[in-house]
Amino acid sequence: MGLSHLGIFHTIIGIVAIIAGVMGFIKNGKIDLSKLTGKIYFYCTLVASLTALGLSSVRGINPGHILALLIVVLIAVAYFLFAKTKGNNRARFIENFFLSFSFLLSMIPTVNETFTRIPIGHPLAKGPADPLIGKTLLLLFILFIAGSVLQFVKQRKINKAA
Repeated sequence: MGLSHLGIFHTIIGIVAIIAGVMGFIKNGKIDLSKLTGKIYFYCTLVASLTALGLSSVRGINPGHILALLIVVLIAVAYFLFAKTKGNNRARFIENFFLSFSFLLSMIPTVNETFTRIPIGHPLAKGPADPLIGKTLLLLFILFIAGSVLQFVKQRKINKAA
């Protein structure tokens, strides 16, 4: 597998972030920054995205770096909205969407790296263009769209009740 120490640390932190995100979706229907799972997701995603900047087999800025920086911006804006705009208002729609979108974007390198490395010696995919990776990402995108619609409907009900 050939991971550096930074790569191992990045992978462990990233797995914790994904688990926290999934738990948040299951328990709350969203990544909720007021809950422990949301806080773990936020901080682990921040660390994983920043450590991704130090992981590259190519010199210079590459699409992975841009993706990591975009994820940092998304979670930072979501955190700002969470911290500065209290109550159930329009900011919750953006916060929910940005956190869910950051999760989706995190899955792009996760699926690619996992499918091209595991099982060791006989990976599931040959490279980023492998149809299995494309189909998996399409499924995740469809789940993201469905989940975003459900989050929007739920948040609208919460806002109307408030």
